[in-house]
Amino acid sequence: MAKISKKRKQVLAKVDQKKSYNLAEASKIVKDITTTKFDASVDLSIHLGVDPRKANQMVRGIVTLPHGTGKTKKVLVLCTPDKEAEAKEAGADFVGLDDYIQKIEQGWTDVDVIITVPAAMGKVGKLGKILGPRNLMPNPKTGTVTNEIGKAVKEVKAGKIDFKVDKQAHIHTSVGKASFDAKKLEDNARELLNTILKLKPSSAKGNYLRSVYMSSTMSPSVQIDTKTLA
Repeated sequence: MAKISKKRKQVLAKVDQKKSYNLAEASKIVKDITTTKFDASVDLSIHLGVDPRKANQMVRGIVTLPHGTGKTKKVLVLCTPDKEAEAKEAGADFVGLDDYIQKIEQGWTDVDVIITVPAAMGKVGKLGKILGPRNLMPNPKTGTVTNEIGKAVKEVKAGKIDFKVDKQAHIHTSVGKASFDAKKLEDNARELLNTILKLKPSSAKGNYLRSVYMSSTMSPSVQIDTKTLA
């Protein structure tokens, strides 16, 4: 059995694994137990009472975190020439169409978000096998297929994220960085959870929010009392 370090013991002593906390308490504890030398991500792991195999119980959405993600996202805009200036002015990192489609076909995917216009989807759609598994495929439901290119780029840069329940009925996503103060982490987490609550499928029966945990990179997880979130 691996030996637990002194630092790890000190961290574990600050979290009661048998107790659940409200969001404000959890945010403070996660900051307190984060010991990485780098600015760790703070994440939520949410287990929903849905069956993702059923189309009418798929939970997917977008949310703009009030304090951003703490990460500068690299945005690629695949658009027609008439939209290029708008994309660049809004802060897109890469702008083009055929040249970037060719790069992606050759294996380049060094971006966080891809936004495109409906007119280009005929070409972009062919990249599904490459972009789909990397969660980079533009989708109208997440606002990444739109004619309002400038608005879409600014929203992503400001902290807009999309989320989707996985096959095990979990949603995993970041709500900030350990360098954020606890109130900002709380605000971001609450905005995400409120959005997920609003998306509860009418066909989902029983307990919808089954469990919610907050953690940072390499830290123990802190259980959040779901009764305080409704």
